[in-house]
Amino acid sequence: MNNVNLGNPAVVGLGGFGLSTILLQLHNLGLCGLGPVLAVGFAFGGIAQLCAGLLEHKNGNNFGFAAFSAYGSFWIAIGIVWMLNYFNIYKSSGTDVGYFLVAYTFFTLILWFASLFIHGAMATTFSILMVGFILLDLGHFGFPALNTAAAYVLIACALAAWYMMAAIIINGVAGRTILGVGEAWLKAGEKEMIPATK
Repeated sequence: MNNVNLGNPAVVGLGGFGLSTILLQLHNLGLCGLGPVLAVGFAFGGIAQLCAGLLEHKNGNNFGFAAFSAYGSFWIAIGIVWMLNYFNIYKSSGTDVGYFLVAYTFFTLILWFASLFIHGAMATTFSILMVGFILLDLGHFGFPALNTAAAYVLIACALAAWYMMAAIIINGVAGRTILGVGEAWLKAGEKEMIPATK
């Protein structure tokens, strides 16, 4: 019987999501160059977050598996878009990036609904993320001023993600609840086994 305590991959996923998001928004606000954003986006937001998602698969956590894998892939993909633009290999317009963001908005909508059944901190983070994505969508389709509003909203989202990371780490080392995450906004029913095939 293996009683080894395994670390929670969510701390890496949430950390990478939050840090890369904050740096990108600082860039969007004109406070930071793109170089650090690209580097952290590939390393922490991309590869590390993607690894966290794969480890959530091992833990049987479909939500974490989908979220960290998808947003890790987001950072790798947007980094590739920036590099293709920079080297004039394939230019993506603002509208092209807009469609990319719209697709992720619909994906995020599914995760947002699922987050309502987890706990308050998760639901809050995904609610803010949904608002941020919608503002970015509008910003890339004719309302560029909303990109600035999105930057502030997404910084708040990143801090909410870091709060969850802090709760996992601090509560774990303290052996008791120091940072609460709140009750789920929607009550989940009894879990049923869903067969993979008929």
